[in-house]
Amino acid sequence: MPVLTNNSPAPILCDLDGVVWLSHQPIPGAVEAIAALRKAGHRVLFVTNNSSSTVESQQETLASIGIPAVGDVLTASGAAATLLQPGQRVMVAGGPGVVEAVTSVGALVVARSDDRSSKADQLTTDQGIDAVVVGFHRTFDFESLQRASRAVRNGAMLIGTNSDATYPTNEGLIPGGGSILAAVATASGVEPVVAGKPNAPMGELVRRTLKMASLENCWMLGDRYSTDGVFAETIGAKFALVTSGVSSPAEAKRLQVANNFALIVKDLPEFAAHLGVAV
Repeated sequence: MPVLTNNSPAPILCDLDGVVWLSHQPIPGAVEAIAALRKAGHRVLFVTNNSSSTVESQQETLASIGIPAVGDVLTASGAAATLLQPGQRVMVAGGPGVVEAVTSVGALVVARSDDRSSKADQLTTDQGIDAVVVGFHRTFDFESLQRASRAVRNGAMLIGTNSDATYPTNEGLIPGGGSILAAVATASGVEPVVAGKPNAPMGELVRRTLKMASLENCWMLGDRYSTDGVFAETIGAKFALVTSGVSSPAEAKRLQVANNFALIVKDLPEFAAHLGVAV
């Protein structure tokens, strides 16, 4: 990918859930808007707190709705992996995306919180785990909570891919990875290090990908101020809040008055129009 400069069209950091799609069903006009923005020269990165899916599967899902995305998907799992060192022994309390990210940096997945084998229990008891990485997954239960919190109490670092309490779907909100992380943190009595939006590790991942030290020329486009808007503040980017996901128009206006961010738009086509790009 070319190195971007502040003279290039503004890079766009785009959330996925609630902005591009809901439960992988494209929001009307989103696919066309992204194509138009790219044609106008804007680099579009998909910066998502979805930690469960692998990067490849998210790229494939984007491609299936008409959005090429190879090299353009950054996940909370990838941000979490930047906090690990090669050779560290990791318990994963998350989905395939967390496993992929952990192994990509040379760390070792030695246990899963949902593994009921005696080996997994022995590792948590014997202080055989350096870090527990928590993300969204549907196999979380009391035994998982007990296993993960025990490892943390025995000295493992607690890393959260994200702290999102809920996750938007086309049938409404469901509990998110942050809800699972909160349970593990409460049970272990340890404050987690959170990697995804709105935190600094995700910002560092964006800088590495764009090869830009300053992100002040970037736009962050998201549907949740507490995640996407605060992330824009963290990295020094401009923020546009879309109302196609979590935030209603009335809530968006209230948040804008309280936090003085740049823009509210209905959806991606309206954002493109703000940048002078016809969809």
